[in-house]
Amino acid sequence: MAERTVLVTGGTGGLGGAVTAAFLKAGWRVVVPEREGGGAPAPAAGSVRVAADLLDPAGAARAVAVAAAEPAAPLRAVVNLVGGYASGGLVHETPIEEFDRMLRINLRPTYLVTQAALPHLVEAGGGAVVCVSARAAVAPFPGAAGYATAKAAVLAFANAVAVEYRQRGVRCNTVLPSVIDTPANRAAQPDADHRRWVPPAEIAAVIRFLASDESAPTSGASIPVYGRA
Repeated sequence: MAERTVLVTGGTGGLGGAVTAAFLKAGWRVVVPEREGGGAPAPAAGSVRVAADLLDPAGAARAVAVAAAEPAAPLRAVVNLVGGYASGGLVHETPIEEFDRMLRINLRPTYLVTQAALPHLVEAGGGAVVCVSARAAVAPFPGAAGYATAKAAVLAFANAVAVEYRQRGVRCNTVLPSVIDTPANRAAQPDADHRRWVPPAEIAAVIRFLASDESAPTSGASIPVYGRA
C-alpha cells in the first residue's frame, strides 16, 4: 500500500513514462493527468489516470484534487513535465503568436498545477515540487527564442516557489535536460550521435531523488542533466 502520492504531469510522454515507472517502482501512488479527448499514449500500468486540461485552472485543480484524495497516501510531490518545443527563425522572423505559444504550453501548466498543489503539500507537512526547464534557458541557441524564454521563466518560477515556501516545508528544484534520447527526438534528428543523449530513465532517477526525503536539504537548485550532449 502506497504511503505517499506524486502527481506527474506529462506522464505519458517520452520522459514522463520513465518518471512514472521510477515512482511506481519506489512504491509511490502515481497520478497522471491525461489530455481530455485522448490521443496520448496510456500511462504506465498501476498509475491513477485523470482526464484534465492543464492549461485550464479548473482542469489543473481537478488533477490535483484526485492526487490529494487518498488520506492514506497524501500528496507529497509534484513533477511538472508538460511542455513543448518549436524551432523557427530569428527573433525578427518569429510571429508573436509563436512566442506566446511557447510561453503558454511550457509555463502555464507548471504554474497552474503548482499553484493548486501547494496548499495540499503544506497541509501534508511538506513535500517537493520538481520542474523541468532546459539547457536552453541558460545557454540559448539561434532560432528558439520563445522556447528559451519560456524555459527560463519556468526556472525563475521554480526558484520563486523555493523561496516563498521554504519555511512551510515545501522544496522546489529544477532539472535542465539537453537532448533526451526519446523516439521523437531520434526521428527529428536521425543523423545525430544518439550515444551523447541522455536516456529518460537516467533523468527520471534524478527527478525521483529530488522528490524524495533523501534530498531534504536541497531546494532552489538547478540540476544540469546534460549527459554528453
